[in-house]
Parts: sequence; structure tokens; C-alpha cells
Amino acid sequence: MASIAFIGLGNMGNPMAANLVKAGHTVLGFDLVTENLETATQNGVTVMASAAAAVKDADVVITMLPAGKHVLSVYADIAAKAPKGTLFIDSSTIDVDSARKAHAIASEHGLLSIDAPVSGGVGGAEAGTLTFMAGGSADAFAKASPILEPMAGRVVHCGDGGAGQAAKICNNMILGISMIAVGEAFVLAEKLGLSHQALYDVASTSSGQCWSLTTYCPVPGPVPTSPANRGYKPGFAAALMLKDLKLAQEAAQSAGAATPLGAEATQLYTLFNAMGQESTDFSGIINFLRGKQS
Repeated sequence: MASIAFIGLGNMGNPMAANLVKAGHTVLGFDLVTENLETATQNGVTVMASAAAAVKDADVVITMLPAGKHVLSVYADIAAKAPKGTLFIDSSTIDVDSARKAHAIASEHGLLSIDAPVSGGVGGAEAGTLTFMAGGSADAFAKASPILEPMAGRVVHCGDGGAGQAAKICNNMILGISMIAVGEAFVLAEKLGLSHQALYDVASTSSGQCWSLTTYCPVPGPVPTSPANRGYKPGFAAALMLKDLKLAQEAAQSAGAATPLGAEATQLYTLFNAMGQESTDFSGIINFLRGKQS
């Protein structure tokens, strides 16, 4: 079993850390929010006074932070304080350039590193069924895999440093676009007098089938576990979807890739968020498509 420093114990980090504790690892945690630390303590995490204190004797360091600037700031603070050879795993969703800079900081200090953003939301974090998309060397990935397994349904090595973040933003661009498409289809069905269940029964077993329909259906009824059945409580908040879509657009601009549907989805989620729906599940955009506030 490993000694794991976990930096960032928010909605995703806390259940991920809890699953590592359940797997028998020693987890030393730090977060800036007192409430998060209290939850972590209840989950069996040993709370530390600082990130530096958490990594001092760690075998593995996991970060789950809001943005690239936070990851780079924490790496700059703790990289020199961790033992040589420590494995750094960043599971934040950040821009590819920042991910590569984080790898460079780790390398400069004799540390192994992977970028390993996740898909699956809070539900996946709690259930230990997240998909990890990993970027880094083969050696780093081999060392990371048994650490990630208690939190994961699947772990995929996507390539060198930054490849995990690239896979994540491409995947979530598909997700954002497909949710809008599914929402538009249900709105059209309503106008045509077709029931939600009828459309679901047809589309879920034919060419319209997709995750946004069969797992996260944006109308109440057909998929009882979807956020639509609990007032669009996230789940995966619209603010986070907009963040990921913006990251995809930044990457597309940098790479010279044409992503017109991704650009349109970004604009629609920008408007949805501007209506005060940042904390609404991203599937709630169907109400925006209906012309409703919520």
C-alpha cells in the first residue's frame, strides 16, 4: 500500500480520496476549504496543515484542482519538497499547454508524472467507476495504474505528456454537442406531439443512440437516474461544461483545427450560464432550448 498525498478535496477529490482509503492506502489530504477537510476526515483521510506537509513523505501525489494556473502554482510549491522519484498524478481538467508545463516541472525535480483527467462526474467518483485518460511515459503509467484502479472503471494510456488532457477535451466537446442535439430532438418531438418515451424507445435503439440520450437523458422519465428526474441538480454542472468547451476551443485555435459545432456549443452554453444556470446540470440546457429560464 502507498502513502498518497491528495491535494484538492472538493466534490470530485473527496470521494476519490475516500476510495483510496477503502483500498487500504494511507491518504494525506489538503484543501483550502475547511468544509472539504472536515468531509475528508470523515472519509478516513489524514488532514495536513499544508500541501508541502502532505507531500513530504509521499509515494504518490494526486492533484484535483480547478484550472491550469492552480496546478502550476501547486507544482511549483511542492515539487522540490517531495522525495525524488515520487509519482505526480494530476487529475484536474486543464489546458494541454499547462499540463505539459506541469510535466516539465516534475521532470526538473526528478519526479515521475502523468496527466490523468477523468470522466464520470461525481457519481463516478463516488462509485469508483471513473474513466481516467492518462498522458505520460510508459514507466509513469505503469506505476500509476494500480493507484488509479480503486477510483476507476477504466484507465486508458493516451500517449505522452498532455495526451490525457487532449483526450478529455475532445471527449467533452462531443458530450456538449451531443447533449444539445438530444435536447433539440426532444423539443422538436414535443412540438410534434410525440411523447418523450416514444422518442427514447426509438432513438435509444437506432442510429440516434448516444450516451447523452441513454445514460443522461435530458427529460424526466425514460432514464430514472438522469439529473432531469431531480430538477437538473448536477451531476456535471453547466459551468464545468462551459469550461471544458472553452478549453477545446483554445486547443482548436492553437492547433488550427476547424470545430464549428464545438464553437456553436460553446456559445450556447455561454448564454445558458449567463442566465444564472452555472450550477444547473449541463443537461438542463434543454430548458434554454425551450426558451425557459430553468
